[in-house]
Amino acid sequence: MLLAIDAGNTNVVFALFDMEGGRKLKARWRIATDPRRTGDEYAVWLMQLLEIRGVPREAVTQIIVSTVVPRALHNIEVLATNYFFVEPLVVGRPPVDFGIDIDVDQPSSLGADRAVNAIAAHTKYPGDLIVVDFGTATTLDVIDFNGAYKGGIIAPGINLSLDALVGNTAMLPRIAIRAPESASVIGRNTEDQMLIGVFWGYVAMMEGLISRMRAEIGRPAKVIATGGLAVLFDEATDIFDAVDGELTLDGLAILAERAAAK
Repeated sequence: MLLAIDAGNTNVVFALFDMEGGRKLKARWRIATDPRRTGDEYAVWLMQLLEIRGVPREAVTQIIVSTVVPRALHNIEVLATNYFFVEPLVVGRPPVDFGIDIDVDQPSSLGADRAVNAIAAHTKYPGDLIVVDFGTATTLDVIDFNGAYKGGIIAPGINLSLDALVGNTAMLPRIAIRAPESASVIGRNTEDQMLIGVFWGYVAMMEGLISRMRAEIGRPAKVIATGGLAVLFDEATDIFDAVDGELTLDGLAILAERAAAK
């Protein structure tokens, strides 16, 4: 089995794939990102979850890691080598070859998660693509019909925007992100006004940016949404052609499969 680990700014996601006869996602777990968390701490937590699933540690024969938090990588590598006795594949290091053209000014600056998303999207969906990932930051990435990464946009994530709003004002309350109950965009109280501003403001931003990107691409482009809040926003707009919550994990499995074939 393959253990795919995606270490993001907010959460580290662990996914277990059965690679026999295809890439079958068997389980997925997440834990808050903390660069100080040791390999031993990861192991105590993860071994219990594997035991609950009835999966012996010996069943994990391959591990691949993608991270945008460099300080977290060492402890994840310790987890792999000390507890699974596997030398992990690390996205961005040989022999994990992206296998796509990164057609931007500074290819080395592209985050591993965005490259992995591009690989998965091109593998799963034909044609020109715009991938929207709702994470700590919201990213919009363009992949052409040949699979080349052409560039994109980085915007503050919705929770990051809300934290900034609440943290820099004296009287605004903390609210949870959800769809407003009313279709009206004229709020009648402070919490409704905040929710409308954050939620519908974000929808308008997505629709506006994607419209501009499609016009610049000049060809029909499918929009693929991923990340934790993709489903929530999909209910409020028809701008997305597909919502794929497993896109990054599938990309890691694809890269691990290619590395094994080599």
